[in-house]
Amino acid sequence: MKTIRTPADEAEARALQDELRGLVVRDEPGPPPGTGRVTGVDVAYDDERDIVAAAAVVLDAATLDVVEEATAVGRVSFPYVPGLLAFREIPTVLAALESLTSDPGLVVCDGYGLAHPRRFGLAAHLGVVTGLPSIGVAKNPFTFSYEPPGTRRGDSSPLLADDGEEVGAALRTRDGVKPVFVSVGHRVDLPTARAHTLRLTPRYRLPESTRHADALCRRALREATAATAAPPGAAPDGRE
Repeated sequence: MKTIRTPADEAEARALQDELRGLVVRDEPGPPPGTGRVTGVDVAYDDERDIVAAAAVVLDAATLDVVEEATAVGRVSFPYVPGLLAFREIPTVLAALESLTSDPGLVVCDGYGLAHPRRFGLAAHLGVVTGLPSIGVAKNPFTFSYEPPGTRRGDSSPLLADDGEEVGAALRTRDGVKPVFVSVGHRVDLPTARAHTLRLTPRYRLPESTRHADALCRRALREATAATAAPPGAAPDGRE
């Protein structure tokens, strides 16, 4: 895992992003869907207290059973700048991943990889710094365009930049339900990323990895903010 430094300002962040983007591997297919482990990561914020909570939830890729989960809580160390969101999230997400004793396998981010204005979203950034295969599965298409895919589960259409570059796919995971937006991060190709996403969505629109990680990071944030709000000398859970 690479050493992570927090940029001093926006210019340094963009320079670091450019440096790391050159390390993305796109010529590997990635792990076969339904094999090994899949780990969902997600974050939740308390902007008033500058607190961020991250969760990493490891699933068995074949059964989608939870194998292990971990959380980390930290201070937001970088301001919100469009296109540079990963710098706010990466330190705490890495802390959660490093707490795991299981091999994370494929990492699934609630966000973007190649489908990013600078072609280096959270999934790509996290993949490069960890060396793990990674994909992004987002709820909306960000700034990109697409033709609606067919109405059946598994139907997809290209997610396109203004210049026509294909940066991902709009993928229907439930019949007649709004698609999700899949993009490669690191060491995975787009067909494999789509296949993993379908394996991870047997019942709902969003991947089980994301659903578990979202619930866990929200719980971790509630517990952290409750602790910071407790009166001096009081136990966070109300016990003496």
